[in-house]
Amino acid sequence: MISCVTRETNAGVDADGTHPWDARLGWAYGLIADDPAERAAALVRLADTQGNVRDAHGRFNEMWRLTLPLGGKEQWRDPWRDPAFLQAYETYLEAGSHVLPNALWNRPPGDIRTWPGLPYALLFLEWEARYPHEWTLHAKKWGTKQSLIRDVAVAGHDETVRAKLTDLVEIVVRRAYRCKDREYLRVARAVDSEDLRGRLQTAARSDDPWARLHAGYVLRLLDHPEVPNTIRVWQNWVAAETGARG
Repeated sequence: MISCVTRETNAGVDADGTHPWDARLGWAYGLIADDPAERAAALVRLADTQGNVRDAHGRFNEMWRLTLPLGGKEQWRDPWRDPAFLQAYETYLEAGSHVLPNALWNRPPGDIRTWPGLPYALLFLEWEARYPHEWTLHAKKWGTKQSLIRDVAVAGHDETVRAKLTDLVEIVVRRAYRCKDREYLRVARAVDSEDLRGRLQTAARSDDPWARLHAGYVLRLLDHPEVPNTIRVWQNWVAAETGARG
């Protein structure tokens, strides 16, 4: 009846020094581990937490259904005044905060650079970039991918985040196109640097025709910030490059 949402929790740390986001989602780093066994274990954990969300969602929807009038003969009751309904809603929110991508939805207003969930937004994007097959099987949300890319494409990130975003741009440029990858041009413009341009220039000289094409396009638009990143601009670039090489 409604999509899963999550609320922002306390941005401080627990008594043992653990950040609430890490306590809920620290296991998710296994999704981007180099070790296949570690990734497999994280996928099992993911399936368990997704099951918890489905169960909580089902209970919430059932409580919602009970507030509806029967055959139009009973007056509709405001569910938000019902303690049992509110408890089901809270349980649903809590379950969603323990799983990706649900925990990243409905980010509160404010600077994403200081958002406690930023490391997990980057993790979700890295998972899609490095292990696209697993991401597609277990957590395919193109809209979430697009919104996160757009959100993180801002200047002023610290060096750790800039390095991660630079890595993501390079990975995406070198692979076959996937849905919403074109959004990474925003990131490239936000973290433009000699390091990024050097990686793109290397990709543009590689043996992979796609990497050459994509890297050249990103470099051109970095040199020309006034040019919009539209489908037409991309198509014209492809036509010009492939025609010239043909």
